[in-house]
Amino acid sequence: MDNCQLKLTAGLAGLDLALPEFQQKSLLQFIQLITKWNKAYNLTAVRDPEEMVTLHLLDSLVIVPHIKSPRVADIGTGAGLPGIPLAICMPDCHFTLVDSNSKKTRFVQQAVLELQLKNVDVVHSRVELLKPQSLYSTVISRAFASMNDILKLTEHLLADDGLLLAMKGQTPTQELAALATDYTVIPLSVPGIAAERCLISMEKAQHG
Repeated sequence: MDNCQLKLTAGLAGLDLALPEFQQKSLLQFIQLITKWNKAYNLTAVRDPEEMVTLHLLDSLVIVPHIKSPRVADIGTGAGLPGIPLAICMPDCHFTLVDSNSKKTRFVQQAVLELQLKNVDVVHSRVELLKPQSLYSTVISRAFASMNDILKLTEHLLADDGLLLAMKGQTPTQELAALATDYTVIPLSVPGIAAERCLISMEKAQHG
């Protein structure tokens, strides 16, 4: 996995993320797990481990500076993206990874066990049925639904002053035009990915 290690090291430098060796090892171990389970579970269309470093790890970690701690929910986590790479790199944050696909949550649960991540819960549920004991400071969604739907489906999960972060490719101009909420578009640059990436950030207003 030497090429993967080189790609990860270069990518982390590009993102300006200094991670200790044990965290980098966990990130690469996560990719090995996806590769192993992909054969049976079809977790992701990306088959090449080197591509996974770019498209799964770096593409997840690019949002680290924008996350508000301490409680984060990753909605529609799929194979654990971006939640697991983020949880590896942000051990002081608590992550809840939610997906309605039981195959995928089984894999994510296994990954959490094998990577010994103490700061992750995996929940098999539809997002609208989720009733957390305490609300989240950040809710993340990656290619999950349209902006309006994301907002409607996740509003009950956010604490006052919480952030909703939607990871998108090109700026979804039409979806944003339909929003009645203030938002910020943050352009993202992922090392090794030429395609456009952006983060739509929306803050939940305080009530009271």
